[in-house]
Amino acid sequence: MTEIALPSGTQTTAAAAASQARVRARYRAETRFKFYGLAAIAIAAVFLVVVLADIVVKGLPAFTQHWVRINVQVDPAEVDPQGTKKPEVIRSGDFAVLSRNALRAIFPDVTERADRRLLDGLLSSGAADNLRERVVADPSLIGKTIPVSLLLSDDADLYLKGQSTAIGRQAGRGVATPSATSGDVVITSTVADFAGELAGTKRVLSDLARAGRLEAERLRQSMRSLEAARASIAQGLADARAANDAPRIATFEARVKDYTGDIDSLNGKINDLETQAATRQARFNNTAGEENLDSSLPTLLIAINDGLVKVTRITANQVSGTALVPLQSTAAAAAGKWETVTYLTPEANRRVTDREVAWLEALRKRGASERNFNWGFFTSGDSREPELAGIRGALVGSALTLFVTLILCLPIGVAAAIYLEEFAPKNRLTEIVEVNINNLAAVPSIVFGLLGLAVFLNFIGFPRSAPLVGGLVLALLVLPTIIIASRAALKSVPPSIKEAALGVGASQQQAIFHHVLPLAMPGIMTGTIIGMAHALGETAPLLMIGMVAFIVETPSSISDAATVLPVQIFLWSDLPEIAFQAKTAAAIMVLLAFLFVMNGTAIILRKRFERRW
Repeated sequence: MTEIALPSGTQTTAAAAASQARVRARYRAETRFKFYGLAAIAIAAVFLVVVLADIVVKGLPAFTQHWVRINVQVDPAEVDPQGTKKPEVIRSGDFAVLSRNALRAIFPDVTERADRRLLDGLLSSGAADNLRERVVADPSLIGKTIPVSLLLSDDADLYLKGQSTAIGRQAGRGVATPSATSGDVVITSTVADFAGELAGTKRVLSDLARAGRLEAERLRQSMRSLEAARASIAQGLADARAANDAPRIATFEARVKDYTGDIDSLNGKINDLETQAATRQARFNNTAGEENLDSSLPTLLIAINDGLVKVTRITANQVSGTALVPLQSTAAAAAGKWETVTYLTPEANRRVTDREVAWLEALRKRGASERNFNWGFFTSGDSREPELAGIRGALVGSALTLFVTLILCLPIGVAAAIYLEEFAPKNRLTEIVEVNINNLAAVPSIVFGLLGLAVFLNFIGFPRSAPLVGGLVLALLVLPTIIIASRAALKSVPPSIKEAALGVGASQQQAIFHHVLPLAMPGIMTGTIIGMAHALGETAPLLMIGMVAFIVETPSSISDAATVLPVQIFLWSDLPEIAFQAKTAAAIMVLLAFLFVMNGTAIILRKRFERRW
């Protein structure tokens, strides 16, 4: 066959087109790569913002606390019966009784013993500390009535911060008339003011009925599994009886009895749930009927005539209930002068009861409750009471532990880096040492904790939970990082600096310590600060050496029992009280602030002293 040759111009055009296509493909690939990189950064930034925002939102409430400011009579019989005016005698006085009596004086209608205990529970167990310190500092206050701020309990504080339950408020549209000022009260409105609350209650009943049916079905499935297992065991029992095997018969009979008891219990729960669900569904279907409110339904309160009525029965235009705070009169309240208050979380699911809600609302209306900055979060030690717990002990423990870490790892790390970089002979031994130092930097921190437990506690016998041991363990953890960073800083100094020093007659040691080391010091300090930041955030090795203990007192030396901030966060995160969730987030914010400051300091040092050779 005869080959047909294309003109040279055609070949050139095709090659150019192919080349341009390849160039465009490379540009498209580069554009995609940039897009992937930007997308990865954006995703990481979004996750970081979400995490930080969640921590800040949860932690900010912990930086404030609610107090109640009331007049307290400093009764000499409770504080200083003998009139000694001695600080040690006054300090031992019963200021808690004075605080409780002052709060009870605001609510004289609270006379029942159970109600008084509930009212006393609004105050923190450390509410009287402020009063005690004032009287100890000024004994002339004894016998006088003085205004004092008393700390509220964590549950009361959460309620006043709006974290206990969602609250809905609706001003009355009609004229409401109460039937009494205390006890059982009937409130009638001229319009259907309560129709919305009645419909909302019906919807909640429907939701509860649906949830009850789902739970009953889940339990029924579990019961079927138990019945299948019991049938299998019953077959084994029959086989054992056929073989006349007495031990196996006794074992199988006991297991059948256990399964039968579990099945009967589940069956009873299923019947109760189905009956309750059917009743609630019937109440929902009766759309126009009245409703009786119990603790499983949202709480409805009526604020009228400076009083508060808890509703127990509701229709479209009339409610009946009990006066939690007595009304001032039975006069008709005009439209807009009274309101309905709905607490969406049922009383059974709240830590603050309706009576406590009424008292707190009364205190708020009187202007007695105040929200102040929580200085105790930074000045107090740990406590089982959330409103009294602080991070001072953990901060001091962290400072002592980092101090021990720094004075150990900085000189040792820098000395090791100088020796390996400038003096050590280059042989197989030094290569093994360098490889092991690099490997130690990647060893999990829990391994250093195990080493500290075995050597410093069990073998040497250092005190447990002490900053001394914590500092030793963290020094081992941080030492490889400081050695590596210090060697890198020494390498960054141009060799001409040392050679010039040697050329004018300086010794090897003088050239290094007088010229090379000062120039490398900014890099060394940067690596040290980063290593200290790493040590500040460590938890696992300190847990192994016992720094997880509950420490109330602030440590005063490196041998005292202490804890550190990351461990304090770990302890608080495991506690069931809701208020400790905010404390945990707030402590994380403080820890992150320290880490940001330390890393920022490292960046500033690097920028400030960095040299361009």
